[in-house]
Amino acid sequence: MSDFVSSESYEECRTTAEWLLSNTQVRPTVGIVCGSGLGGLAEMLKDPQVFKYSDIPNFPRSTVHGHAGRLVFGTLKGKPCVCMQGRFHLYEGYPIQKITLPMRVFKLMGVETIILTNAAGGLNQDYKVGDVMLIKDHINMPGFAGNNPLAGPNDERFGVRFPCMSDAYDRELRQLAHDVASELGYSDFLREGVYCVLGGPSFETIAECRMLNRMGADAVGMSTVHEVIVARHAGMRCFALSLISNRAVMDYDSQEKANHEEVLETGRQRAEQLEKMVSTIVARLENNNNNSF
Repeated sequence: MSDFVSSESYEECRTTAEWLLSNTQVRPTVGIVCGSGLGGLAEMLKDPQVFKYSDIPNFPRSTVHGHAGRLVFGTLKGKPCVCMQGRFHLYEGYPIQKITLPMRVFKLMGVETIILTNAAGGLNQDYKVGDVMLIKDHINMPGFAGNNPLAGPNDERFGVRFPCMSDAYDRELRQLAHDVASELGYSDFLREGVYCVLGGPSFETIAECRMLNRMGADAVGMSTVHEVIVARHAGMRCFALSLISNRAVMDYDSQEKANHEEVLETGRQRAEQLEKMVSTIVARLENNNNNSF
């Protein structure tokens, strides 16, 4: 079992949180995780303070093109935020507990709400490239095989041994997103569906795409779910959205091939609208506070 699962994990996260808090005046209540090609959200923060992952104690490093590898503190629409420009994935070779460590650090810094974005392949045949899918639920394929970030000894200082996941994606925040999208005129490309996570880094086969679609998945990707599990375990509210960056290949006669450049290009095209939508949601968070934790 990885040493990241030991009881030192809490102390490790506490050390990182304290180091960050001692190096910034910002006391974030909102944490934002930027997906592939969507790092522009961090550029919207006012009075930004930037830390390279390589300079932060205990932090992993982002190794993926399109992920900057920086933690940015600042305010967005008056709300103190911390933004991850670049996240960590199973396929980078890190233990699953290490890739979710930032969620626990955020919790110890006072973050109450986590907003996650990702780029995903569209399995639902009604989805088009450039659609934005609010995640209402997930299918955790690595978890089926026992690869869950909460495996190993449970530290009660973070959360309970068996956390509920039927309410992982906050219903109020999803409704707020629908309202905001409607006001901004984005409803025609806004969807809501189920996200399935796989380990990667190879893209899915045609047979895998067909199977996932029949199982009820609307989009497929390689991130987000592990972070949500750890964030919910620690009592933070979660809101997540997928930018549909390519349509999954479901037909053996198709000449289409999934590629990372297509993912980044779609992100560039839709980035401005996503940034506007997320910033408007953040501006209204105080009206949707959850005091249950």
